[in-house]
Amino acid sequence: MKKGIIFDLDGTLWDSAQAVVDSWNVVIGSLPDFHKKITVEDMESLMGKTMDDIAFTYFNTVSRDRALEILQACMDYENEYLEKVGGILYPQLEQVLADLSKDYFLAIVSNCQRGYIEAFLKFHKLEPYFNDFECFGNTKQEKDANITTVVKRNGLSKAVYVGDVLGDYLSTTKAGLPFIWAEYGFGQVPQAKYKINALTQLRTCIEESEII
Repeated sequence: MKKGIIFDLDGTLWDSAQAVVDSWNVVIGSLPDFHKKITVEDMESLMGKTMDDIAFTYFNTVSRDRALEILQACMDYENEYLEKVGGILYPQLEQVLADLSKDYFLAIVSNCQRGYIEAFLKFHKLEPYFNDFECFGNTKQEKDANITTVVKRNGLSKAVYVGDVLGDYLSTTKAGLPFIWAEYGFGQVPQAKYKINALTQLRTCIEESEII
C-alpha cells in the first residue's frame, strides 16, 4: 500500500512572507501606474489564493489585464529573489521530512506560480525528500484538482493533505482526502478534525488517528 502525505507550502512548511514582500516592493517601486507598497500583513492575507485571485484582489486599481501583468513581473522577480535568500523554515522541518520520507510518499501542492516550489526546494536543499509537486502556475487548476492529479499519477492508495488555511481544508474535502490543520500557520480552520501545532507532531497525528 502506497501512502502519501501532501503538503501545502506557505504557512505549512515555511514562512516566506517577508522575503516575498521585499521582492514585490522592488517591482512595485518601479511601476508608473501602481504605487501601493505591500506589507507582510497584506501578503499573509493573500496566502493560499490562486494567482489570478491575488492579482485581482491586490492590484485592483488597474485593469484586470494590467493586474495580471504586474503580478507576473512580481512573481518572476520573487522566484529569483527566493532562490538567493530563501524563507523561514518551520522548526525541525528537515528532520521531520527525513523521518517521514522513510515510510511515506511526500509531495507538495500549492496555489503558487511556476518556479516557486522549485525555489523553496533549491535554496533549502530539500529536493531529496519530495517525490512530486504541483501548483496552479503549472496547471491553472484549482487546488483540489491538483491534489487529485498528484494522488492519481503516483498511484497513491491513501493520502492526507496538510495545510493551514480554510481554502486548504475545502480543497482537500473536495478532493476526498482527510485533512490535517497546521494551526501554527496563517489561517483558522475550526472545522478540522485533526490538527498539529508543530511539524514534529505530524507522524504521531497520522499514526495514532490512523488517518491513512
